[in-house]
Amino acid sequence: MPRPICFASDYGHADDFAGVCRGVIARVAPDVRVIDVTHGLPERNILAGALVLRNTLPYLPDGAVHFAVVDPGVGGPRRAVALRSGGDRLFVGPDNGLLTLAADSDGGVEAAHELTNEGLWLAPLSATFHGRDIFAPVAARLADGLALDIVGRAIAPAGLVRLELPEPRRHRDGLTTTALLVDRFGNVALNLRAPQLEAAKFGDTVELLCGGERFIARVARTFASVRASDIVVLIDSYGQVAIAVNAGSADEVLGLEPGDEVRLRRLT
Repeated sequence: MPRPICFASDYGHADDFAGVCRGVIARVAPDVRVIDVTHGLPERNILAGALVLRNTLPYLPDGAVHFAVVDPGVGGPRRAVALRSGGDRLFVGPDNGLLTLAADSDGGVEAAHELTNEGLWLAPLSATFHGRDIFAPVAARLADGLALDIVGRAIAPAGLVRLELPEPRRHRDGLTTTALLVDRFGNVALNLRAPQLEAAKFGDTVELLCGGERFIARVARTFASVRASDIVVLIDSYGQVAIAVNAGSADEVLGLEPGDEVRLRRLT
């Protein structure tokens, strides 16, 4: 039985990029099921894409092929790779850190191959659309049962590109965190997990310092725990600490973008 393909990219929906990749998969392996995880990853933001891949992995089919594209270095020296995790998932995409965060969370990378078998690619090869010409046909063939070692030469898993996630910094009166992801509702996920928030002992209210401004937020379980337009700090559905505004947008109110620092300070 073919493996399903879980497809995620920063291609968006206004252009034909995601659709033509699905068309290639259908031509190469018509019986393979494709799950569109998202095509709304922030453009060229490899860290955001890597976090989404890792966060969504536990909710996607076991044994799937994860075909992912956030590839600002397309056509350059970055390698095209396919990986197998300890959990027997396959990952196909650029070797720029996009795949390894998820693969490492799924039992680690057990095998890695550079995509050097040009007989599996589309021809002629575009220098700017490896998603269509390399990744999609290789993912389709892997999903249809092709052995991993056929895609190209084996490479050392230790040599794959890995991203360094920023760590929160502890202070006497709180934490300095980093905004990692902003979703379409304006909720801002931080590089902070639930146990770290609990250990900081902020109480029911916390001060937020960002962009030279000061805000007061409630620490609560749900959006509706606070009044409309109030800022709330909560645990999101993936276990990350997030800043939200009930019936509003935290990124607009606080002016936050991925990479910005946010200091959480206890109120005395």
